[in-house]
Amino acid sequence: MPPLVQEAIDRASREGFTQSCDPAVGRLLAVLAAHLRAGARVLELGTGTGVGTAWIASALLPRADVTVVTVEKDLGIAALAAQGDWPDFVELRCADALTVLVGAGRFDLIFADAQGGKWEGLDRTIAALAPHGMLIVDDMTAKAHLDSEQRARQRQVRKTLLTSPLLTSVELRYGSGVILSTRRL
Repeated sequence: MPPLVQEAIDRASREGFTQSCDPAVGRLLAVLAAHLRAGARVLELGTGTGVGTAWIASALLPRADVTVVTVEKDLGIAALAAQGDWPDFVELRCADALTVLVGAGRFDLIFADAQGGKWEGLDRTIAALAPHGMLIVDDMTAKAHLDSEQRARQRQVRKTLLTSPLLTSVELRYGSGVILSTRRL
């Protein structure tokens, strides 16, 4: 386990935060991040305590030629993530994801793991993908504890990603259930 990841998992455990990035999804994020070219931009929507961010940053180290922006709406949770010893290329923002998406530019890799940008405003997330940029959306496996509204939203996200003419997508039965998409030109 990379040290940054273990530290973020420990923060989550200490604080009782249970919505951290699934370990399998984290490994997939690391593979995708390690593939990025120099000058690439990464956006994570939903920092939590920083587990997903840590997987991404760990895969990039010792490089410093990629920018990682991670956004957490909840001030208390964002403060937990800020306790991490992040590399200089990681920028933590406490903000609403949908607001950030409006003026943040284009990204080569986006991990949508927050209410805003995933369950709401997915069109803004897709618009923020650079040509050939990759989008990873997790939590796509239906769970028994989801209510009918949550299931409907999950179905809508799946439909949008798998049928968008802007994307080439694949659904993976991996981790918490992943849809991986690449932006066409």
